Amino acid sequence: MIATFHFKNHKLKEISKTEHSNNLIKSKVLQTTLLFLFLLIMSTTAHASKVLIPMDASTQTNHLKAYGMVYFALQKNFKVNWLLNYRGGSFLVSDHPELQKECQIRGVSFEVISNQEAESVLQEISSPSQNMESVPLEKAPKIAVYSPQGNKPWDDAVTMALGYAEIPYTTIYDREVLADGLLLYDWLHLHHEDFTGQYGKFYRSFKTTPWYIEDKKEAERLANELGYAKVSEEKLAVARRISEYVQGGGFMFAMCSATDSFDIALAADGVDIAETMFDGDPSEPAYQTKLNYDRSFAFTNFILERSPLVYEFSNIDMTSKRQIEKENDYFTLMDYSAKWDIVPTMLTQNHTRLVKGFMGQTTSYDPETIKPGVLIMGESKLNGEARYIHGVKGKGFFTFYGGHDPEDYQHRVGDPKTELQLHPNSAGYRLILNNVLFPAAKKKEQKT
Repeated sequence: MIATFHFKNHKLKEISKTEHSNNLIKSKVLQTTLLFLFLLIMSTTAHASKVLIPMDASTQTNHLKAYGMVYFALQKNFKVNWLLNYRGGSFLVSDHPELQKECQIRGVSFEVISNQEAESVLQEISSPSQNMESVPLEKAPKIAVYSPQGNKPWDDAVTMALGYAEIPYTTIYDREVLADGLLLYDWLHLHHEDFTGQYGKFYRSFKTTPWYIEDKKEAERLANELGYAKVSEEKLAVARRISEYVQGGGFMFAMCSATDSFDIALAADGVDIAETMFDGDPSEPAYQTKLNYDRSFAFTNFILERSPLVYEFSNIDMTSKRQIEKENDYFTLMDYSAKWDIVPTMLTQNHTRLVKGFMGQTTSYDPETIKPGVLIMGESKLNGEARYIHGVKGKGFFTFYGGHDPEDYQHRVGDPKTELQLHPNSAGYRLILNNVLFPAAKKKEQKT
């Protein structure tokens, strides 16, 4: 019995040694595996990267095409963040060989940074002490440009900006708008249209020119085809549909005479303000007293210009009141809290707060005619005028930008087009492209 016990005890000791040895081996294998996985993760993290598209003055070689690169990234479903107030409103994009290649092709400056560096930038931006914010961009917005057939692409600053930045858009006009075609788009630009039916008030200077005569005939033909007796009635119907589009959640951007003529048409809904040479019959008596400013987007209490021989719609515009030399004509962009006033911060991103002024049929706005709830995002205190304004209408947004072409100080009918390759860092054109990207931003409840 004793011998048997010793034998069994010996066997138990042998088994115990074997199990201990196996456990040690398993432990070492586990430790080696964990170390390998840790090193693999660290290696992957170290090599993972982001693309920073800087938008400051000293680094970015082509600010305008940079917006096109961001649109390209959104089309490819790359993750994009707009870094408000960080280096001029830079963009942080998930790295991809196709993205880097396209940046090189288009001449857009970019920096490849590690995920750790990107996280450090985002932490800096999120600090309560910094007037910065990171806004995710979710989709490439569908863009429509309201413009008549036959207009040359360089007749309008927005189409030039979109073309140069390589951002796709669709041209639509009255027929499409009245058929509810706007519902297909996230963003609408109004070409320099006259929604009052007065043909831009070009009557005095151009009534005998072939292009004016032909444009008038074409407008009348289109109005009749669409079932309207007058061009002014047809344009009002278009303005109403655009108003409904914005109030339903759309975003509208307008420049020059499209801004004030749009609001005037809405305020004059049901009131004949056009003289005989425009619509075949006289205007209504005392039409000024019949305007309804509640319908307009941005302007109120404005006085219409009664004379058909004056190249002006109302006292909204300050073109004739301006007393400033070209060399001194600048306007200043407002500063907003990036964490609290996200929308105006997005719309004013730039590499400079001082932007060159430029003229148009509607150059700037008299602050006295601007509704209280509308933001003045760019102003010239020297001249007492608003240049760049933004507001909310219903569920949607609108931005009005005074002037015709940010790089053509006083564009005249027949002047040659602006060559944007000569102005790749235009601060004035950047404001247009800020608006193009705005609908791409992730919607979230505004802080109050």
